[in-house]
Amino acid sequence: MPESARRRPLLVGLLAIAATLPILTLAVRALADIWRAPAILPQQLGLRGLRYALSTGAGVPEAVLNGIVIALLASSAALVLGWPAARALAAASGRMRRMLTIALALPLLVPQFAVGAGLAEWFIRLGVSDTLLAVAIAHLIYTLPYVVVVLAGAFSSELLELEEVAATVGAGPLQRLIGVSLPASRGALATAAAVALVVSWSQYGTTLAIGGATTTLPVMLVPFAQSDPQIAATLSLLFLAPAVVAVVALTWVLRP
Repeated sequence: MPESARRRPLLVGLLAIAATLPILTLAVRALADIWRAPAILPQQLGLRGLRYALSTGAGVPEAVLNGIVIALLASSAALVLGWPAARALAAASGRMRRMLTIALALPLLVPQFAVGAGLAEWFIRLGVSDTLLAVAIAHLIYTLPYVVVVLAGAFSSELLELEEVAATVGAGPLQRLIGVSLPASRGALATAAAVALVVSWSQYGTTLAIGGATTTLPVMLVPFAQSDPQIAATLSLLFLAPAVVAVVALTWVLRP
């Protein structure tokens, strides 16, 4: 057996440990009512963090629901707008495609709170500030570039040939979209949707600047990072749940 093949399981194991160790640490911290340094293990275990997350007065269920609704709105809009944009990007020449890709990435380089503060001024004037719709529109700035780049890879020569064949047998634009383009791009669509959902779900600065009174889980979680690590760890585990669901769903969709 080659040396590289023998090392592969070791590398996979090390990567698995590196990925799971922080999550396991969060789980222990969420159960630690008392864990004072320099002790390696908690001095007292308990469910205070879980009780807080489940309490009706904390507002955690409302924050989770707000985040889910916003993520669904932002990702749905990104898919609808990103589909024609991705087709145009895939059809562009090499130099133009590189320029368009750079232009798409530019919003991602701007700090989230700066983007939110700039948009908040217009949303206040339009009378839509502090709404889930306003936050979803703001999140679109970050979800759309990812969706366009992922979907652009779906418009291969094979897909274009399938669309041409469908057109020659009389299929109209809508029939080609529903019967050919979307099924052939299932993997790219699922990946783009999963990425958009996770990106929107994890937004903090933009949500804080736009939402104001609209609370999401990241906005609720951050203040506890210093004031109460146990509650912060519990909310962080809850924060991971949609990402895990998205990955599992994506794996199911992409299965052979």
